[in-house]
Amino acid sequence: MSSPVLSLRGVGRTYRTGEGKLEVLKGVDLDVFQGEVIGLIGPSGSGKSSLLHAAGLLERPTTGQIIIEGRDCSKLGDAARTRVRLGLIGFVYQFHHLLPEFSALDNVALPQMIAGQSRPDARARAETLLGGLGLSHRLHHQPGQLSGGEQQRVAIARALANEPRIVLADEPTGNLDPHTSGAVFQNLFDLARASGVALVIATHNMELARYMDRVFALEDGHLRERVKRP
Repeated sequence: MSSPVLSLRGVGRTYRTGEGKLEVLKGVDLDVFQGEVIGLIGPSGSGKSSLLHAAGLLERPTTGQIIIEGRDCSKLGDAARTRVRLGLIGFVYQFHHLLPEFSALDNVALPQMIAGQSRPDARARAETLLGGLGLSHRLHHQPGQLSGGEQQRVAIARALANEPRIVLADEPTGNLDPHTSGAVFQNLFDLARASGVALVIATHNMELARYMDRVFALEDGHLRERVKRP
């Protein structure tokens, strides 16, 4: 088997609260390989978001290593962490976080331009991604003119804009109705499979587990693999 795209080694995360310390992650280990779809389940407050934030270099773990493409990113400075995120990691959140003053096209083009792509090339790739998500007729609409499902499709296109190796999705369909949720997840799954990106999804929706290659549960700060039902 090839080397993991993402490895977590002994990752711990402790927060200080008014009542003392809250240990959310306790020595988590995980390997994620190219093209894998990994499900991360657990109740609210179990640490799913903390784990994704650590894996995506948005927060520093209290202990442990975050290894991306064979490089230990745990001790990198802020500028280097930003470069890794921009080039190798895509994010999809429950709330889309699109820039309201920009069109769908420019919301997807902007991360590419920040990474150094020319505006014409960035807009051309954005148009291709959005077209593949059935949004060719909505390219020039601002987020406020789009439905919830359309906004989340734009967010998916944005996450894939810089051709990342890893996409981290935190309850990406949690704010949508069941029908729209299923369609949007299918879009995300299909694009991940087509591009060969590694996809890690935190979700409450166990119906989505059938799409995933492996499913892990966060229980009392520990990550445990669940056996999928046939």
